[in-house]
Formats: sequence, C-alpha cells, structure tokens
Amino acid sequence: MELTLSEFDSPPPAVIRVMVVDDHGIVRHGLRTFLGIFPDIAVVAEAADGGEAVLRIAQLVALGEAPDVVLMDLAMTPVDGVTAIRTIRSRWPRMAVLALTTFVDAARVQAALEAGVSGYVVKDVAAEELVVAIRAAHRGEMPLDSAVASLVVNARFNGGGRTRLSALTAREREVLQRVARGMTNADIAHDLTMSERTARTHVSNILQKLGVTSRTQAALLAVREGLD
Repeated sequence: MELTLSEFDSPPPAVIRVMVVDDHGIVRHGLRTFLGIFPDIAVVAEAADGGEAVLRIAQLVALGEAPDVVLMDLAMTPVDGVTAIRTIRSRWPRMAVLALTTFVDAARVQAALEAGVSGYVVKDVAAEELVVAIRAAHRGEMPLDSAVASLVVNARFNGGGRTRLSALTAREREVLQRVARGMTNADIAHDLTMSERTARTHVSNILQKLGVTSRTQAALLAVREGLD
C-alpha cells in the first residue's frame, strides 16, 4: 500500500541557519541552547569576534552551508561588530545580520544601520521576541527594538538625502515608503497591485539610486527625510 500525506499534514518548516557572534562564551552557549528548542532554527556556527565571523562565514559559503541570519554583538575586539557587518553585507549582500547588543546609543545605532545591519535587538529582549526577530530578518524585514526605533525616527539626516530621494520616480517613492514600514516584497506587491518580481525590481533600483546596499539603509534614509 502506498503511503501519502493526508490533507491535514503540512511540510515541516524551513530551517533558518543561524550563526552566533559574541565575545562571551557563556552568551554563545546560552543562545545556542535556547534557540535549539525551536524546530525551525539551527545554530550552525559561532565566532568570538568580527574577524573570526567573516572567516567562518567564508568557510561555510565555500561548503554551501552559509548561515541565513547572523546574530552579531557590536562591542568586540579586535574586530568589532560594525566592521564585520560592513564586510559581510559587502561580500554576501543577501545574508541577514541582526545586531544583538547591550547598549543603545545613537552613534552605535547609526554606525550599525549605515553598515547595513538587517535589524537591531537589545540583549535584555524577551527570548521569544528574539526568535520573532530572527524569523523577521530571514523574511527580509527589519526588526528594531523599540528604543532603537525611537532613535531612528528622531534622527536628523545630515546632508545628501533629499537629493538622492529626488532621483526616485513616483512609483519608486511609493515602494520606498513601504520598505520603510518594514513590508516585504510580497506585501508591497499586494499593496500596490503588482507582481512580486516587479516589487523586487523596484527595490533593487531604489537601492542603486540611493547609493545604499540594504533595505535597512534605504528605510533609514526614508524615515529621516519624512517619507512616510
């Protein structure tokens, strides 16, 4: 007798491959242990600083086992998290990097966002919220801790932003507005009645025109310019 899935069965969730980067071994161990209880998340690698993280990612990419989301502490030596984020986003632009740090100060948030970080979570976040942020980053969304979001919204753009925004078409501005709200390409396509492929093309063109490398950077610029 041939066995088939019943109509009530559903395929297992896709596993999100996560790398943990933190200079404290106990933090790495704790995150690995906690995240291990979720069937859709697998911690596939660890690193103790930004330089080690970049080397390890290169090794995993060569093996075809690249992480989907990197949890990145920012305050590390000798290579800090912001430097690592900049390198990762340059070499592997589709890889999500979620900042996970103790401190929320404007300069550090600004540096991480400009480096291309995919989201920003403070270490005292509830454990379940961290999992939600990982899943959101993997979907291409931009999870931000509420304190970080307040800093972003209240920031003032110092030069160049409006000139770059003026290069966008009316349709591209509509798409950028929705990127700034954290919407995915699928959400944008549905909201603006277009195909997901067209939405993806618009986002790519927007990044190129604005001279940025990530949706996070584009969203930051849009928020600062009051494009909402």
